[in-house]
Amino acid sequence: MSSPAPAKIPQHVAIIMDGNGRWARQRGLPRLEGHRRGVETVRTVVDAARELGIRYLTLYAFSVENWKRPSDEVSGLMGLLDFFLKRELNNLIQNRVRLHTIGRVDELPANVRRELDRVKEETKVFTEWNLVLALNYGARTEVADAARAYAAAVQAGREDPSAAGWESFRRYLYTAGLPDPDLLIRTSGETRISNFLLLQLAYAEMIFTPTLWPDFGRTDLAAAIEEYAKRERRYGLTTEQIKAGAG
Repeated sequence: MSSPAPAKIPQHVAIIMDGNGRWARQRGLPRLEGHRRGVETVRTVVDAARELGIRYLTLYAFSVENWKRPSDEVSGLMGLLDFFLKRELNNLIQNRVRLHTIGRVDELPANVRRELDRVKEETKVFTEWNLVLALNYGARTEVADAARAYAAAVQAGREDPSAAGWESFRRYLYTAGLPDPDLLIRTSGETRISNFLLLQLAYAEMIFTPTLWPDFGRTDLAAAIEEYAKRERRYGLTTEQIKAGAG
């Protein structure tokens, strides 16, 4: 499959990586093997996003609700995250990809936090390509944390509540400094966004694919981008206004 025209490439793609457990169950394998294969897909998709010209890629890696899963699965996921960070550092540096995180990462295990800090420090000089991992993330938690921080700023005199608006409030979100996603992809056939970037996805295009995450690859990503390129993003305007502005 050929790549879409550069003008139609979304700047920021967010992905809900879903289907690891079903992939494993269909093959009679342990759930953790599905997650392990999902980690391999992460490398494939990070490389494919860069090759396709996607500057920001956000992956929903671990939600605040995922702590409710069986303890052995949670422990396995944390181990895979630690493994991924150690293995991928050189690849990220070689390809000049900067790592960012969003979520309550301070609540992750100490060894994972150390690796995250190390990789973020080693890649912070890069600007062209960006990988954002959503870890211990939930959009409602994000809004609550942002509201708390905004209220503290008002109390300290750094914010004027009478001038409150989206541009001032967004500076207190986990995603401050990052562009909003242009496209959301969710794998495995589920058609919901599961407490992911609820405010930032306000104008994003959405694509839901039946492909399970471990089977998702460059061809699938390119197909999603081609579908995105066919859509007209109006931001509340009419088609005629969009065409007049383009002309």
